[in-house]
Amino acid sequence: MARFTGNVCKLCRREGMKLFLKGQRCFTEKCAVHRRNYPPGEHSHRRGKISEYGIQLREKQKLKRIYGVLERQFRLYFQEAERLPGNTGANLLSLLERRLDNVVLSAGFALSRNHARQLINHGHFRVNGRKVDIASFQLRTGDEVSPAEKERPRKMVQSALEVNASMRIPNWLEISREKMTARVASLPTREDIPHPIQEQLIVELCSK
Repeated sequence: MARFTGNVCKLCRREGMKLFLKGQRCFTEKCAVHRRNYPPGEHSHRRGKISEYGIQLREKQKLKRIYGVLERQFRLYFQEAERLPGNTGANLLSLLERRLDNVVLSAGFALSRNHARQLINHGHFRVNGRKVDIASFQLRTGDEVSPAEKERPRKMVQSALEVNASMRIPNWLEISREKMTARVASLPTREDIPHPIQEQLIVELCSK
């Protein structure tokens, strides 16, 4: 599976906002956006006025980086969103939200998106009781996610839950911290997605 392996803090600085790619660290003073709130690169301060295309591109890049998907995979999500009934932008966000790695992260079972992917890739999670080791696995209404019935993964999830104790849980998920389960109660709507993304700009860009 292709993935970005560079410095993720530079991605936040490039977009000029927190993408929360390092979990709870992003809420501390160690956050790179706090310390160096300007784009990376030697000539970052010399960049001129951004064009309409550039604004649309930046919105797409933000969304890709928040969910950790690369261009080819993003295009496939967009094509699927276009086929679904309803608003294409809202459909796109809903598809990305229902990725298994995002649900594991949103439930507080992992410390960051990369941590969630690592746990999933190592076979530490179950969907409806069956092992799933694909981070992009698409969840549906009624699906239940839980760690494997082994000591090591359950300890790691318990540790993450303690760190993420104050984390806000999305309305479309039902979480049981005692049982360590997360259930998809409903499909996420646009109002359930907190990311400051202007999805209409992405639709305009990808529809050209």
